[in-house]
Amino acid sequence: MTKKTVNPGEIAQDVFTGLTVSASDRRVDFEVSKLPGCQADAMLLRQVFTHLLSNALKFTRDRDSAVIRLGCREENGEHVYFVRDNGAGFDMEYAGKLFRVFQRLHSPSEFEGTGVGLAIVQRIIQRHGGRIWAEAQTDRGATFYFTLGDTNHGHST
Repeated sequence: MTKKTVNPGEIAQDVFTGLTVSASDRRVDFEVSKLPGCQADAMLLRQVFTHLLSNALKFTRDRDSAVIRLGCREENGEHVYFVRDNGAGFDMEYAGKLFRVFQRLHSPSEFEGTGVGLAIVQRIIQRHGGRIWAEAQTDRGATFYFTLGDTNHGHST
């Protein structure tokens, strides 16, 4: 792992553009707030955004207009990044299963996938010394939060 100061907003925007090339028929309102730079391995952070944004796109596909927001807030001196969508959401009763390999909260007939993406994301976040969690409501969307565990956040970008 090679950590350096990176711009998470640029990485996320690039990932989103790549993911939506084949979904040009969808109405997706994607907004990236001004995000602070962070110390991270750029390739691994790209994987984090690839999985989180792929999920946001997948779970909003039944919406007439999908809304996906990427932002950051500061809590207790730490940057907390988040990806929020207005998609299918999930019942928080099952949130403990989210980051386990092959655990799915929706049936394969509803939404495709292998059930490993969030486990990979959690592993990457943990390797950075951070943590990840989610909040959601069924049929009202989900928000995935993560930190990268470094108090030297770099500069605002």
